[in-house]
Amino acid sequence: MFIGYARVSTDDQNLDLQRDALQKAGCKPEHIFTDRVSGTKARRPGLDQTLSHMRSGDTLVVWRLDRLGRSLRHLIDTVTDLQEQGIEFKSLTESIDTTTSGGRLVFNIFASLAEFEREIIKERTNAGLSAARARGRRGGRRAALTAKQLQIARQLYDAKTPVQEICETLGISRATFYRHVTGDQK
Repeated sequence: MFIGYARVSTDDQNLDLQRDALQKAGCKPEHIFTDRVSGTKARRPGLDQTLSHMRSGDTLVVWRLDRLGRSLRHLIDTVTDLQEQGIEFKSLTESIDTTTSGGRLVFNIFASLAEFEREIIKERTNAGLSAARARGRRGGRRAALTAKQLQIARQLYDAKTPVQEICETLGISRATFYRHVTGDQK
C-alpha cells in the first residue's frame, strides 16, 4: 500500500499540490498524512502518524525529499529505518524509488555523500584541535570550580551580589555558577 506524507512550513501555504501529486502516484486520500510545521522541528505529529501506519510491504511516498527530512542525515536515517522494517520509499520529484535497483543506487549515493561529509567535518575538527594544542591551547571543558572559588561564589551570592557580577569576578559562565552554587541547571 502507498502511504503519503505531505508537509508545508506555515499555515499560509497550501498542501493541495502535494496531495494531488501523491494521489496521482497511487496514494488514497485517507492514506495521506500531513503536517503544517517547519521541517526543522523534531516533533511532527503528521509524520509520527504516517510512520505508525506503515507496515512491511508498504511504500512511503513524498512529493520531494525536503518534505520528509530535516537534514540529509535525518532523511537517510528515516529511510534506512523504514527499509529495516521492510518498508520502501519513493520521492516523486527526485524520482527516487527504493523498490527499483536504480532508486536504491541513488539513495545509497546520497547516504555515502552524507557519510563523507561527516568524515570531513570530523577530520577538520581533529586538525583544528591538534593545531590549537600545538599552540599551547587546551580543548574541552574548564575544570570545575575550585573549593576556594566555590566558597567565594557562595559568600557573594549570600550577600545578594548579582549573579552576572559574581560570574565576571570569578571568570565563569552563568551555567557553571548555577550548576555548582545553586544546583540549578539554568
